[in-house]
Amino acid sequence: MTSVAVYHSSVPNQKNREKIDLLTFFAEGVRRVGDTVIDVRDYRLRQADVGFIQGWISGFPDRPHLRLRDSVVHSQLVTGKYVSTADSNMFLYANTKNPNHYLRYSFNGVFANTGIYCDSDPNPQRWIKISHDMGIELKPYRETGEHILVCLQRNGGWSMSGHNVVEWAANLIITLRQYTDRPIVVRPHPGDKAALGYLGDFNNSEYLKNVRLSYDGASLKDDLVNCWAAINHNSSPVVGAAIEGVPIFVTDPEKSQCREIANTDISQIENPCCPDRQAWVERLAMSHWNFAELRSGEAWAHMRQFIV
Repeated sequence: MTSVAVYHSSVPNQKNREKIDLLTFFAEGVRRVGDTVIDVRDYRLRQADVGFIQGWISGFPDRPHLRLRDSVVHSQLVTGKYVSTADSNMFLYANTKNPNHYLRYSFNGVFANTGIYCDSDPNPQRWIKISHDMGIELKPYRETGEHILVCLQRNGGWSMSGHNVVEWAANLIITLRQYTDRPIVVRPHPGDKAALGYLGDFNNSEYLKNVRLSYDGASLKDDLVNCWAAINHNSSPVVGAAIEGVPIFVTDPEKSQCREIANTDISQIENPCCPDRQAWVERLAMSHWNFAELRSGEAWAHMRQFIV
């Protein structure tokens, strides 16, 4: 029998219904499978085979929920145990309301090179179900397009390893201009409310000519219309681009969930590789579970097979 400590106080805002339900339903599913749940509603650590938290560690754990996450992750890993979390739905671009509450689950990390995503033996039926529920399909690669879409991440966020996203974008655009004169559209992270302020006017300098920001309120699907290629550091926007048939580039392939299908050489922007994506999308689907599957124990029954 496996013991799972569910840390409810890892949620910073107790008014966020989805995050509260996430922890409650995960615990419910663990019990249905027959394993032991330790519901932790304070900020103290408990001994368990698995510690389950919402979110991940921060470089600046200056608030109680961040200190708790940091402590859980480090205490579990240093003792050879497991820590699990839920991260964003990589297919969210298709329906940002996410009515089925699909989220992505892993053990011991939130990057492709650190997390255990329980995806080593993909079941094709999983992708079929998710593609149906999310209303998406793997589209053929495009052979035409006009602009290059640069998808930003949160400025200084943990997925950027603290790097300034504006500097990343500027350096990327300088590199791109060595190989292409295509229009460039810069898409800020939709959750970064300060983005327009720190991005400023992308047409103020010579090397940023023919560069514009995505229109306010534009969806990723909107920005992918007539798109030649999409570029990102290591996060989820290029998942949607790849599914929609747009060739993708990433600048941090080790941490990217798209590393096996992404281009990494910006000099090839006019001649991108277009690898087969079927095995990739089936693998990606294996880490995504909805709330009904969480409550029933189906998600945990799958995940617990990867605890050794």
